[in-house]
Amino acid sequence: MDQSDTTTGRAPGPAPEPAELAGRLRAVIQQLLPLLRGQSLHRDLTPSRMAALAVLAAHGPLRVGELAARMNIALSTTSRMVDLLDGCGWIARCPDPDDQRASLISLNDDGLALLGAVRRETTGMLAERIARLAPDRQRLLRDALPALEDLAEWAQPPAGRPVRRPAGPADAVT
Repeated sequence: MDQSDTTTGRAPGPAPEPAELAGRLRAVIQQLLPLLRGQSLHRDLTPSRMAALAVLAAHGPLRVGELAARMNIALSTTSRMVDLLDGCGWIARCPDPDDQRASLISLNDDGLALLGAVRRETTGMLAERIARLAPDRQRLLRDALPALEDLAEWAQPPAGRPVRRPAGPADAVT
Protein backbone atom coordinates (compact mmCIF):
# COMPACT_ATOMS: atom_id res chain seq x y z
CA MET A 1 0.00 0.00 0.00
CA ASP A 2 1.34 3.42 -0.96
CA GLN A 3 1.91 5.60 2.10
CA SER A 4 2.75 8.77 0.17
CA ASP A 5 1.16 12.07 1.08
CA THR A 6 -1.42 12.83 -1.62
CA THR A 7 -0.82 16.57 -1.42
CA THR A 8 2.96 16.45 -1.91
CA GLY A 9 3.60 13.03 -3.42
CA ARG A 10 6.28 12.47 -0.77
CA ALA A 11 6.42 9.57 1.63
CA PRO A 12 5.52 10.54 5.21
CA GLY A 13 8.43 10.95 7.54
CA PRO A 14 9.74 13.05 10.35
CA ALA A 15 8.93 16.73 10.32
CA PRO A 16 11.53 18.75 8.43
CA GLU A 17 14.12 20.63 10.45
CA PRO A 18 13.66 24.42 10.77
CA ALA A 19 16.84 24.99 8.73
CA GLU A 20 15.45 22.91 5.86
CA LEU A 21 12.13 24.76 6.01
CA ALA A 22 13.95 28.09 6.12
CA GLY A 23 16.02 27.24 3.05
CA ARG A 24 13.04 26.08 1.04
CA LEU A 25 10.93 29.07 2.11
CA ARG A 26 13.73 31.51 1.20
CA ALA A 27 14.12 29.90 -2.22
CA VAL A 28 10.37 30.03 -2.93
CA ILE A 29 10.07 33.64 -1.81
CA GLN A 30 12.99 34.63 -4.04
CA GLN A 31 11.26 32.96 -6.99
CA LEU A 32 7.93 34.67 -6.22
CA LEU A 33 9.36 38.18 -5.75
CA PRO A 34 9.54 39.01 -9.47
CA LEU A 35 5.86 38.08 -9.83
CA LEU A 36 4.94 40.17 -6.80
CA ARG A 37 6.95 43.13 -8.04
CA GLY A 38 5.17 42.87 -11.37
CA GLN A 39 5.79 44.94 -14.41
CA SER A 40 4.47 48.20 -13.09
CA LEU A 41 3.52 50.90 -15.52
CA HIS A 42 5.46 53.28 -13.28
CA ARG A 43 9.11 52.98 -14.25
CA ASP A 44 10.11 55.17 -11.31
CA LEU A 45 8.67 52.65 -8.84
CA THR A 46 11.56 50.33 -7.99
CA PRO A 47 11.24 47.54 -5.38
CA SER A 48 12.96 49.65 -2.71
CA ARG A 49 10.71 52.63 -3.39
CA MET A 50 7.68 50.36 -3.29
CA ALA A 51 8.87 49.03 0.08
CA ALA A 52 9.23 52.58 1.40
CA LEU A 53 5.72 53.47 0.26
CA ALA A 54 4.36 50.32 1.92
CA VAL A 55 6.11 51.17 5.22
CA LEU A 56 4.76 54.71 5.11
CA ALA A 57 1.26 53.42 4.39
CA ALA A 58 1.42 51.01 7.32
CA HIS A 59 3.30 53.12 9.88
CA GLY A 60 3.45 56.75 8.72
CA PRO A 61 3.85 59.56 9.21
CA LEU A 62 7.46 58.88 10.16
CA ARG A 63 10.71 60.73 10.58
CA VAL A 64 13.37 59.72 8.08
CA GLY A 65 15.28 57.91 10.85
CA GLU A 66 12.22 55.87 11.78
CA LEU A 67 11.67 54.95 8.13
CA ALA A 68 15.32 53.85 7.91
CA ALA A 69 14.90 51.67 11.00
CA ARG A 70 11.73 50.04 9.71
CA MET A 71 13.35 49.34 6.34
CA ASN A 72 16.63 48.29 7.95
CA ILE A 73 18.70 50.51 5.66
CA ALA A 74 21.17 53.28 6.36
CA LEU A 75 19.89 56.74 7.24
CA SER A 76 21.79 58.37 4.37
CA THR A 77 20.25 55.91 1.90
CA THR A 78 16.80 56.60 3.29
CA SER A 79 17.31 60.36 3.02
CA ARG A 80 18.17 59.99 -0.67
CA MET A 81 15.16 57.72 -1.19
CA VAL A 82 12.83 60.21 0.51
CA ASP A 83 14.14 62.92 -1.83
CA LEU A 84 13.41 60.67 -4.81
CA LEU A 85 9.91 59.83 -3.53
CA ASP A 86 9.28 63.53 -3.02
CA GLY A 87 10.52 64.27 -6.53
CA CYS A 88 8.08 61.72 -7.92
CA GLY A 89 5.25 63.45 -6.07
CA TRP A 90 4.28 60.45 -3.88
CA ILE A 91 4.92 61.81 -0.38
CA ALA A 92 4.26 64.86 1.76
CA ARG A 93 6.61 66.40 4.29
CA CYS A 94 5.38 68.36 7.28
CA PRO A 95 7.08 69.69 10.40
CA ASP A 96 7.23 67.29 13.34
CA PRO A 97 5.08 68.87 16.07
CA ASP A 98 7.45 67.44 18.69
CA ASP A 99 10.56 68.94 17.06
CA GLN A 100 10.16 71.75 14.53
CA ARG A 101 13.67 71.02 13.18
CA ALA A 102 12.53 67.58 11.99
CA SER A 103 10.02 66.55 9.32
CA LEU A 104 7.46 63.83 9.19
CA ILE A 105 7.07 61.92 5.94
CA SER A 106 3.73 60.48 4.84
CA LEU A 107 2.10 59.30 1.66
CA ASN A 108 0.07 61.87 -0.21
CA ASP A 109 -3.02 61.04 -2.27
CA ASP A 110 -0.92 60.21 -5.36
CA GLY A 111 1.31 57.88 -3.33
CA LEU A 112 -1.69 56.12 -1.80
CA ALA A 113 -3.33 55.73 -5.21
CA LEU A 114 -0.12 54.36 -6.74
CA LEU A 115 0.41 51.90 -3.90
CA GLY A 116 -3.20 50.72 -4.16
CA ALA A 117 -2.97 50.25 -7.93
CA VAL A 118 0.27 48.27 -7.76
CA ARG A 119 -1.07 46.09 -4.95
CA ARG A 120 -4.23 45.34 -6.94
CA GLU A 121 -2.15 44.51 -10.01
CA THR A 122 0.22 42.14 -8.22
CA THR A 123 -2.57 40.58 -6.16
CA GLY A 124 -4.43 39.87 -9.38
CA MET A 125 -1.40 38.20 -10.95
CA LEU A 126 -0.83 36.07 -7.86
CA ALA A 127 -4.54 35.18 -7.66
CA GLU A 128 -4.40 33.91 -11.24
CA ARG A 129 -1.49 31.63 -10.33
CA ILE A 130 -3.21 30.40 -7.15
CA ALA A 131 -6.40 29.65 -9.12
CA ARG A 132 -4.36 27.24 -11.28
CA LEU A 133 -3.39 25.17 -8.22
CA ALA A 134 -5.39 22.07 -7.36
CA PRO A 135 -7.97 22.66 -4.60
CA ASP A 136 -5.97 20.63 -2.06
CA ARG A 137 -2.88 22.78 -2.75
CA GLN A 138 -4.97 25.94 -2.33
CA ARG A 139 -6.14 24.64 1.07
CA LEU A 140 -2.54 23.93 2.10
CA LEU A 141 -1.57 27.45 1.12
CA ARG A 142 -4.50 28.91 3.09
CA ASP A 143 -3.61 26.78 6.12
CA ALA A 144 0.03 27.96 5.97
CA LEU A 145 -0.87 31.67 5.96
CA PRO A 146 -1.14 32.15 9.75
CA ALA A 147 2.38 30.79 10.24
CA LEU A 148 3.71 32.96 7.38
CA GLU A 149 1.96 36.01 8.83
CA ASP A 150 3.60 35.29 12.20
CA LEU A 151 7.00 35.10 10.52
CA ALA A 152 6.39 38.40 8.74
CA GLU A 153 5.34 40.07 12.01
CA TRP A 154 8.43 38.82 13.81
CA ALA A 155 10.63 40.09 10.98
CA GLN A 156 9.55 43.71 11.53
CA PRO A 157 12.23 45.79 13.25
CA PRO A 158 11.05 47.45 16.45
CA ALA A 159 9.93 51.04 16.16
CA GLY A 160 12.04 53.62 17.84
CA ARG A 161 15.75 54.08 17.47
CA PRO A 162 16.97 54.09 13.88
CA VAL A 163 19.31 51.41 12.66
CA ARG A 164 22.80 52.85 12.38
CA ARG A 165 25.12 50.97 10.12
CA PRO A 166 27.41 52.00 7.31
CA ALA A 167 25.90 52.14 3.84
CA GLY A 168 27.00 49.35 1.58
CA PRO A 169 26.20 47.97 -1.86
CA ALA A 170 22.92 46.52 -0.57
CA ASP A 171 21.80 50.04 0.36
CA ALA A 172 21.96 51.47 -3.14
CA VAL A 173 18.84 53.49 -3.85
CA THR A 174 17.05 52.01 -6.80
